[in-house]
Amino acid sequence: MSKLREQLHGTEIVVAPGIYDAFGALMVERAGFPAAYLSGASIAYTRYGRPDLGLVGMDEVAAVLSAIGERVEIPLIVDADTGYGNALNVIRTVKLFERNGAGVIQLEDQSLPKRCGHLAGKTLVSGSEMVGKIKAALDARQSENTLIMARTDAIAVEGLEPTLERAERYREAGADILFVEAPQTVDDMRTVTARLGKDVPLLANMVEGGKTPLLPASELQEVGYSLVIFPGGLARAVGHLMGRYFASLQTHGDTAQFRGQMIDFDEMNALIGTPEMLAAGDRYDAGKFEAND
Repeated sequence: MSKLREQLHGTEIVVAPGIYDAFGALMVERAGFPAAYLSGASIAYTRYGRPDLGLVGMDEVAAVLSAIGERVEIPLIVDADTGYGNALNVIRTVKLFERNGAGVIQLEDQSLPKRCGHLAGKTLVSGSEMVGKIKAALDARQSENTLIMARTDAIAVEGLEPTLERAERYREAGADILFVEAPQTVDDMRTVTARLGKDVPLLANMVEGGKTPLLPASELQEVGYSLVIFPGGLARAVGHLMGRYFASLQTHGDTAQFRGQMIDFDEMNALIGTPEMLAAGDRYDAGKFEAND
């Protein structure tokens, strides 16, 4: 059994910060978190300066995932949107993401083009189509340690009861984790966990300014969640810092006023492992292998 699976079935909630690149993943790992969440929305925000409207494709996410998986050891929970198409697309997505280092692959029941779960105007595929996608994902994974998460966005479209019925079907189809997106009250969150949480881990999605009440991890654990993500928190924090940094640079013409909030050159190199990489390169210096004539 994978370490993450064990943690999800344990007594302590798993906190997975959202990331969008390898540097963020490195910082999450160094901070001691047990997992990280690769957010498709955050990739759209930071790579393209665009909203989460299904603009980021499978290969783009796979490339980011590969870079992150090469750099860190912590489990990676990966937002795979709708699987980028039908069940056949899901099969290809799961195989590609698993090869590139995904520990959990999240699939949702929106129709194309999808959009952020906290935006209005979402549309859904049928529950039966989503069940087929989940079964395709389970068949496609090479290891049972790769977990499949089923997300439903039905609350905003169909209401709470039909959403719970969808989630029950997804659980019966074999989903390892359930993600009921955007409940709007703590009472609704408790209804979700009471109905679904006995047999399968449940994810809570904390979106600053979104539709779901923001609760600390300890309270979410008490409500009945096993996993919490903060998918866009890092991008929003970085955006705030960027605004202040550029305003300071524009005003003062240098970075001196901001130095106390920056990592300096030596600190950055120590953080990203420059000395270790240079030492490793020295082991293979051509001069050490020159033949004696």
